[in-house]
Amino acid sequence: MAVGTKNTFGAIRRAALPAVAFLIIANFLGYAIVGSNGILSWGDYRRLKEEKAVELAQLDEEKARLSHRAVLLDPRRADPDLADEMVRSELGLVRPDEVIVEIQD
Repeated sequence: MAVGTKNTFGAIRRAALPAVAFLIIANFLGYAIVGSNGILSWGDYRRLKEEKAVELAQLDEEKARLSHRAVLLDPRRADPDLADEMVRSELGLVRPDEVIVEIQD
């Protein structure tokens, strides 16, 4: 083997470890910037957080409405007007002294 070839392999061998380390670090940096949890995806996370906050507010309003309605329908102290309204709408009942006015579409 020639002396120049031996020096070439030695130089390659000495440069291999730093080159591999550089590629590994570059890979991690790439994922940190453009990966699914990287810096560039933070905007998406903020947008999703705002959408979920709006959805949570709507669900809280619905929960409060349903909770209030459940209190009004408690059998121990039911609101007579609400109970009457619900029975009439669900069963289609009418009292004998009521007049029904049909509205044509």
